Amino acid sequence: MYLFDTDALSQIIKRNPSISFIKKLASVPPLLQFTTAITVGEMVYGAHKSNRPAHFISKLNSLVWPNIQILPFDRDSAEIYGKIRAELEKKGTPLTEPDIRIASIALCHKLVLVTGNVKHFSRISRLTIENWLKT
Repeated sequence: MYLFDTDALSQIIKRNPSISFIKKLASVPPLLQFTTAITVGEMVYGAHKSNRPAHFISKLNSLVWPNIQILPFDRDSAEIYGKIRAELEKKGTPLTEPDIRIASIALCHKLVLVTGNVKHFSRISRLTIENWLKT
């Protein structure tokens, strides 16, 4: 089961998406595809910042949201988040809050995180990561 980070999931609405990502995504049954409410917020924010917000919101509503399960940031995820954040700060290797929240949801649900941001997510122990954006 897979949890898609913002950079991976945004491939679906790009003019020139990663072909390797699209092929791999098509091979995974929809019931095994997840994202987070955090990613929803980041993608909607990106759409509204663009010069064509209505276009991108329409694509999200027609191509992305109906085809993926969206997981919330709940109490169990929040407890994992607090532990991860404290560990990273003690090591002097903090991450942004949204990334820690996404990782905590992946860990809570025992999902593989699909992202192109392997370098910084790899700071989180126990998190399984795959990069489908490599060519």
